[in-house]
Amino acid sequence: MKISYNWLKLYLNIDLLPDKVAEYLTGCGLEVESMEPFFPVKGGLKGIVIGEVLTCVKHPDSDHLSLTTVDVGQEKPLSIVCGAPNVATGQKVPVALTGTTLYFADKPLKLQKTKIRGAVSEGMICAEDELGLGTSHDGIMVLDPATPVGTPAARYFNIEEDVVFTIGLTPNRSDATSHFGVARDLAAVINNSGRKHPSVSGRVNPVLPDVSNFRVQNHSRRIDVIIENQEGCPRYTALTVSGITVKESPAWIRDKLNAVGLRPINNVVDVTNFILMELGQPLHAFDCDRIIGDKVIVRNYPAGTKFITLDNVERELTGEDMMICNTVEPMVIGGVFGGLKSGVTQETTSVFLESACFDPRHIRKTARHHGLQTDASFRFERGTDYNITEYALKRAALLIQELAGGQISSEIVDVYPAPFPSREVLVSFVNMDRLIGKAIDRGVVKAILKDLGMDILRETESPACLQLSIPAFKSDVTREADVIEEILRVYGYNNIEIPHEVRASISHYRKPDPEKVQNSVSEFLSAQGFYEIMNNSLTRSAYYNNSSDFQPALSVRILNPVSRDLDVMRQSLLHGALESLVYNLNRKLSDLKLYEFGKTYTLSQGGIVPGYLEEQHLSLLITGKISSENWNNTDKPVDFYTLKGFIEALFCKMSINTRKLVIEPFQSSLFINGLRYSDGNNELLKMGLLSKSLLHSFDCKQEIYYAELNWDHLMALSVSETSCCELPRFPEVRRDLALLIDQSVTFSQIEKLSFRTEKKLLRRVGLFDVFEGDKIGAGKKSYALSFILQDEEKTLTDKEIDKAMERLIKVFITTFNARIR
Repeated sequence: MKISYNWLKLYLNIDLLPDKVAEYLTGCGLEVESMEPFFPVKGGLKGIVIGEVLTCVKHPDSDHLSLTTVDVGQEKPLSIVCGAPNVATGQKVPVALTGTTLYFADKPLKLQKTKIRGAVSEGMICAEDELGLGTSHDGIMVLDPATPVGTPAARYFNIEEDVVFTIGLTPNRSDATSHFGVARDLAAVINNSGRKHPSVSGRVNPVLPDVSNFRVQNHSRRIDVIIENQEGCPRYTALTVSGITVKESPAWIRDKLNAVGLRPINNVVDVTNFILMELGQPLHAFDCDRIIGDKVIVRNYPAGTKFITLDNVERELTGEDMMICNTVEPMVIGGVFGGLKSGVTQETTSVFLESACFDPRHIRKTARHHGLQTDASFRFERGTDYNITEYALKRAALLIQELAGGQISSEIVDVYPAPFPSREVLVSFVNMDRLIGKAIDRGVVKAILKDLGMDILRETESPACLQLSIPAFKSDVTREADVIEEILRVYGYNNIEIPHEVRASISHYRKPDPEKVQNSVSEFLSAQGFYEIMNNSLTRSAYYNNSSDFQPALSVRILNPVSRDLDVMRQSLLHGALESLVYNLNRKLSDLKLYEFGKTYTLSQGGIVPGYLEEQHLSLLITGKISSENWNNTDKPVDFYTLKGFIEALFCKMSINTRKLVIEPFQSSLFINGLRYSDGNNELLKMGLLSKSLLHSFDCKQEIYYAELNWDHLMALSVSETSCCELPRFPEVRRDLALLIDQSVTFSQIEKLSFRTEKKLLRRVGLFDVFEGDKIGAGKKSYALSFILQDEEKTLTDKEIDKAMERLIKVFITTFNARIR
């Protein structure tokens, strides 16, 4: 949000430098992200002074150029070639000196000493469009003859330099969405933080503009208001102003709006925007002649109703949108955006001014659904001050009379069927001292509360408490802790001393430490060439609605989604990983290894929070070539076994015994060929080649291998302590077998059966060749296997080795109907 320094000083009698103001604001929680100078005229007329034309003669080599000498208050006059037809001796004119930057169609042009048709020109005598002061280019500007030579043009034209603060406003600070709200916080900090600047004397109090001269001149244009949906619009205040003239606003209000990034439109609309930025209360002005039936109705229109907004876009209403209507049709999406037909134009002579209070939930839903983020919805979503609607209306009516003329032609219509009850909070000094970590002087606490608009209703001594009335503009202050936070941020976090002692307790945590293991695995994957990614936990429900691998009914839906693409919590890390992949592929990065640690969410009765299951997952994604292009590397692409190798290395890193896991192949709508690992009870991971249909939906044309691991289940299998043993003293022995087996038999089955059969001597089983073809018969395949045998107590004899191999061969024949080749 943008805040103007000059605008801020309209409500505070201070003379602080902008840097000091930024320091105060940041210290109280209104973080100033940037400070930018602002001039009503681009460039601020820097380098432009008032000069006097001493001589003026025609250029000998041009019909339209003149040779002039101009006194600009320097040691000697400047020679300037001028093309204006009205330049003459004795004129006082604006002169741009060499080195000055002028702007033509927002493009900067730096003036330099140059020659024009052989004559030296040391500056430029300017027309109003060249200075940004108007649009005329008929000739140079001729100024008051009494103006002293050398006067800076910025002073002559009263160009006031401003500084614009960009504040990173948090969603809970609805009270600071205006200049007056920021001024209130700034005054509280100056008065109570203990860091008052020497230039500030006494207490600083922000002052609202006076509206005591508000008068109703006649009752010629009354328009009634009816609220049908009182939940969505609890208060609606309005009046009419008739006999106005719609025209361009004066410079002072245009400059204020331009400073904060709002485009001036006309004097009526500019007043409503001015009040928005001054008080944080959105207003809307209707053309009275377009309010059919002289009646305004706040209601919901049926879903599917077409409505054209101010941006000339036809939108379809949801049935929950708050609509401001006449007796025939909707005119405005309440609290969000105006309609095309009811706005103020140059022909408007009477306006109906709306100052309403809308329910934040209704506005948030409407704004998100229609993709409309406006200044009004920004404030209504956070909660506006329901007590300021009438004051804002009076202030706007008086400004419109000042800028557009006319008379206030109706009494204020204030429809407020169910007034909000006042909020009261009890604050204990004991709790305050405990949460802050310091006993702040009670007088300072009371002064802070007063400056923030919180009235003390009662004070008790035993226990020491304050009963406070919370103002309506503090919509986020509902609890004792909220009040204490308000006191602390104004008092200043930096004013809380660091204690001289550190208190700690012995903590016990389970082993292995999940955080340490995760960091270790992250370092391992990064060392293998993987890049870590982090994606949003919110995603689009369409990913799960169109896939048989997920149950849409288990999606955790967001009640007030930011957009239709972020309406559920993710059930898997897959789609976020693919979004990151496609982002990189579109930037010509085709060889990628990505990993992500993240939470997944489903509806379930098995979670820590009843009704929800939150699990930590790890995803791995690889595509392209195994290694980057190099003269001594082959361009070998990644494949299924590349990913499987990374996973088994990861299991080794976590000390997980893969022999105890159940590994089985599977296929689904997401995977063409895949493996599923489980421990018998829980699924640990799925991995494989992603299906073409899935990749097509992401417009991805190259093969992607993906694995998703259930980190919580893996951590349960991870060994907390690693034991070491001495190196074997006796040699290993290798024996090879070639087995002819059915296509359905997997290496994993053979490996597990081998270890069950030969528990004492067998150390490793390897697969070093696979053969399939017509020569060995349909439905058959040949595995070439290696068996590593070793005895820890002695050297194996041929007899012992042969006996072990015979047992293995026998069990292979019996179990798998294998044949030895």
